[in-house]
Amino acid sequence: MNKLIEAFSEYLIINKGLSRNSLAAYINDIEQLDSFLKKVLLEYESSDIISFLSQFKNPRTRNRKLASINAFYRFLNELDFSNKSLKLPSAKVPANLPLYLEYKEIMGAVESIEPTNWIAKRDRALILFLYASGVRVSEAVNAKREDLSDGWLRVRYGKGAKERIVPVANIALIALTLYLKERNDNNPSLFINYKGGTLSRISIFKITKKHLGVSPHVLRHSYASSLILGGADLRIVQELLGHSSLITTQIYTHIQKPHLQETLNSYHPLAKDTSTI
Repeated sequence: MNKLIEAFSEYLIINKGLSRNSLAAYINDIEQLDSFLKKVLLEYESSDIISFLSQFKNPRTRNRKLASINAFYRFLNELDFSNKSLKLPSAKVPANLPLYLEYKEIMGAVESIEPTNWIAKRDRALILFLYASGVRVSEAVNAKREDLSDGWLRVRYGKGAKERIVPVANIALIALTLYLKERNDNNPSLFINYKGGTLSRISIFKITKKHLGVSPHVLRHSYASSLILGGADLRIVQELLGHSSLITTQIYTHIQKPHLQETLNSYHPLAKDTSTI
C-alpha cells in the first residue's frame, strides 16, 4: 500500500474510530484515485480530481468519493505531508426520503411467523428487536446477551466506536426471552445461526427480506419514524439512533409534514370553516 494511504488508514482507525466497513470504503476510494492519477498523490491538480470523479455518473457515488478525497488531503495538510489543500464542493442531489414500514405491517409479519422452533422464535425476536431498538445491523451482529439488562440495551460497538444506552420495548424483551430459553450454547452473541455461530449481516438481511421484504435498515427507519410521529423530540431521536449530528436525524422530519397537516385539518377551527370572507 502507498505509505501515504497507509498513514491515512492508521489515522482513520486511531483518531476517527471508523468502523471496518467505513474504513474500507475510504481506503478503496483513495486507492482508486492513486491508480487513476498515475503519478504521486502529492502532485495532484484540482483538474486531476475532477477528471477522476467524472468517471462516476451517479452524483451520490461522486459525492462519497469526493468526501474521502477531501478527508485524505485535509489529513495530509494537517500533518504537514503537504502544504497544498483541497476542498471541492459536493454536487447537489435530491434527498432520499427514508423508506419505512407502518407498525401494523411489522407486527403482521411477526405474527405470521409460527414459533414452532427456536429458529422461528429467533426471527420473531430479531425483527422486534430491530424495530424496538433502532440499532444498525452491525450493532445487532455485535450485540451480546449481557448487553441486555433491565429493559435497556447497551450498544457498545456503535458507529465511530461510540457507546449508547437505549430502552427496548417490553414485547421485544418477551420475544427475546422466549428465543433465548430455547438456546443451548455458550455463544455470548445475542443472535446466532443454526450452527451456533454469530448471526452475520447477510443472514440478518435474508431474515428481514424473507418476512418483511425489506432490508434491516428499513426497520431502523421505521423505529425513528414511529418516534417522530409519536411526538418525540428530534434530539432524543438523534441520541437513540447514535447520530453524531442532528442534521442526519433531520431527514425524518419530512414524516411530520403530512401528519401535522392532518392534525391541523382535524383540530383547528379555521381548517373546518367553509365560509368565505
